[in-house]
Amino acid sequence: MKIVKENAGTLTNFEVLDFLNSRGASRDTTRVIAPIAKSEYKVYDYLVETAACTQTRESVNEFADKCKAFKVWKAEILNIINLRPSSIVELMPIIETPDNREIDSDGILELVQDLLPPLPSLETPKGNNEEEETENGEQS
Repeated sequence: MKIVKENAGTLTNFEVLDFLNSRGASRDTTRVIAPIAKSEYKVYDYLVETAACTQTRESVNEFADKCKAFKVWKAEILNIINLRPSSIVELMPIIETPDNREIDSDGILELVQDLLPPLPSLETPKGNNEEEETENGEQS
């Protein structure tokens, strides 16, 4: 691999995961034949457990474009995409000096909910742990 331009910019976790996928990384147990270093597999294994595995290029780009209206910095947008905060408590540590800037945290969280897919650990398979109600209104 040849470096064309050093420090061309920062990447989201989604972009790193997409790059690793394009190089052949996967959860396949026979992955020793792919030209991927062990350290890259460790990164891959971590990223497939984060919000990056459910994101799409379109959702990330649309979120970044719409976030500019909230006057948040590029590094903050990157961290919001990577961490996908779902509450004010998770969002505020990402925003530097929120007291000195007028940040619409509720608007940002709404944008996160609308544009970024949920975390994989928050998705529950349908039909599991759901109790069915009988005709008499009793739980089974």
